[in-house]
Amino acid sequence: MAARRENVEEIRNRVILGEFGVTNVHTTDFPGNYPGYDDTWNVEKFQKNFRIDVVHLDENSMEFDMVGIDAAIANAFRRILLAEVPTMATEKVFIYSNTSIVQDEVLAHRLGLIPIKADPRLFEYRNTGEESAEEEGSEIDTIQLQLKIKCSRNPRASKDSSDPRELYLNHMVYSKDIKWVPIGNQADVFADCCIGPVHDDILIAQLRPGQELDIVMHCVKGIGKDHAKFSPVATASYRLLPEITLLEVVEGEKAERLKQCFSRGVIDLEDINGTKVAKVVNSRLDTCSREVLRHSDLKNVVKLGRVRDHFIFTVESTGILPPDVLVTEAIKVLVAKCQRFLNELDSTAME
Repeated sequence: MAARRENVEEIRNRVILGEFGVTNVHTTDFPGNYPGYDDTWNVEKFQKNFRIDVVHLDENSMEFDMVGIDAAIANAFRRILLAEVPTMATEKVFIYSNTSIVQDEVLAHRLGLIPIKADPRLFEYRNTGEESAEEEGSEIDTIQLQLKIKCSRNPRASKDSSDPRELYLNHMVYSKDIKWVPIGNQADVFADCCIGPVHDDILIAQLRPGQELDIVMHCVKGIGKDHAKFSPVATASYRLLPEITLLEVVEGEKAERLKQCFSRGVIDLEDINGTKVAKVVNSRLDTCSREVLRHSDLKNVVKLGRVRDHFIFTVESTGILPPDVLVTEAIKVLVAKCQRFLNELDSTAME
């Protein structure tokens, strides 16, 4: 009976990686599914088991563990990060002059995908109704940027030179050439902010003497669900925490081969009485390639699994907002969705 209960625990809590497939992939811990288990949802139990551990955080990326939650909620959180956290991006491009070889449509598309460094929390969504569709933006919902540049010959260039960087001036148009033009009182409100492209070295176009660009851009607030240019993350993904268990002692040449089957840092060799013995050091680093299962003498000495409710999140920001701020904003969006759902239930019950 104890063995059967142990098997049930594994089915409930672990995803098993086998030689020919992956088992226990579906969530089964719902009320009434297992005799002797009380799987009714309890807020106190959830608060006790749920936690978020920040593993790595820098200016552009963040890795954290979300433990004690169902895959559906973790995936909802990932999708919110990708598509429902608002940012500012170029919506309208007014091209007054473009004599480069880049077509207007291609140029506008390239400009639209340049991340704009501006805090979207300080702006309002622009009204897209028919009455205001043709109106100019205001200081509360629009950022105006300008790109005005002309290529010319360098009078100081050597006659024998063939390098465009020496022959021409302003022949490479970068995102650093885009300048912010304040609207209304924006110069005072955002005096401490540096509004403009996140990166200065994004190549927009190449020019030759006599060619020029004269462009005005209007940036508005939006979400990635409407267009990818509004997505605040370069990537947002998660994976389950790997779990590697050695079923017997592995030593000698066999241990050396076992170590080679995993990512660097997962398996280490320990010297015990002059014999090298394999031990699991950090299963978190494993990519779950299942290479070890290709070896007939190794596949039965190791058990590969993943912890079902331990999600390792990786968030890489485009630079518009720090990754920790993006995570916080995503949580706010998720809370607002839940509250809206509860309000709908209440209104339906009253009817």
